Amino acid sequence: MFEDKTLVCKDCGEEFVFTAGEQEFYAERGFVNEPKRCKRCRDAKKGVNNTKPEREMFTGVCASCGKEAKVPFQPREGRAVYCSECFAKMREAE
Repeated sequence: MFEDKTLVCKDCGEEFVFTAGEQEFYAERGFVNEPKRCKRCRDAKKGVNNTKPEREMFTGVCASCGKEAKVPFQPREGRAVYCSECFAKMREAE
C-alpha cells in the first residue's frame, strides 16, 4: 500500500505532501516519476490562474414575463431574451 510522502519542490524549495491517493493515481496511470513541483508551482508553470474570468452580462427584457433579464450574450433585435425563471420553465416543457 501507499503512504504519504513529503517531497521538496524543485522551484520554491517548500515541502509538500505526495499523498497515498495521489501515488495510487500515478500508479494507475503508469506514471513512474514522482512530482517535482508543489501544486502552486505546477499551476504557475502552466500559467493557470485559479480564478475564472468574470463573464460579461448584458441586460434585456424577458419576452415572456417582461422582467429585466441578465444574459451572457448581447441581445439582438428580433431575438427573444428570457429571464432565468422563464427559460427554466421553457426547458421543462420540452
